[in-house]
Amino acid sequence: MSLEFGLATRADLPQLVALLGVLFSQEAEFVPDDTKQTRALEKILSDDSVGEIHVARDGAKVVAMASLLYSISTAEGGLAASFEDLVVLPGYRGKGVGGALLRHVIAEAKKQGVLRLTLLTDQQNKRAQALYRKLGFVDSPMKPMRLKL
Repeated sequence: MSLEFGLATRADLPQLVALLGVLFSQEAEFVPDDTKQTRALEKILSDDSVGEIHVARDGAKVVAMASLLYSISTAEGGLAASFEDLVVLPGYRGKGVGGALLRHVIAEAKKQGVLRLTLLTDQQNKRAQALYRKLGFVDSPMKPMRLKL
């Protein structure tokens, strides 16, 4: 398997929506909704200031994706990003694809001047948490809270 890592394009949109369908089918808090996912992905893909979607490709097939969504951190004094939507197609799992894509995203974030990456993961997803820790992420004393509007 020879993978290439890079930025997603509008042509990748159907594959990205399908990947998010896989992800949101396995997460505790979210459910797949192609219309919502398409709308959000189009916003990210059309505005570099919002963020970037990184992908792993096996030929023309997008086999994994991860998003960086930008913000400004007053605590860090500059650019911060949320790392979201890491998902690998089931047939490609367990082969190091997720870790390789995450390393690529971290390197690209550093190039962009991102000072801090934050992510949320399902509490029961110990496999993902082990990967994140292996690559330098640490548990935060902050507790995530949500208000749905």
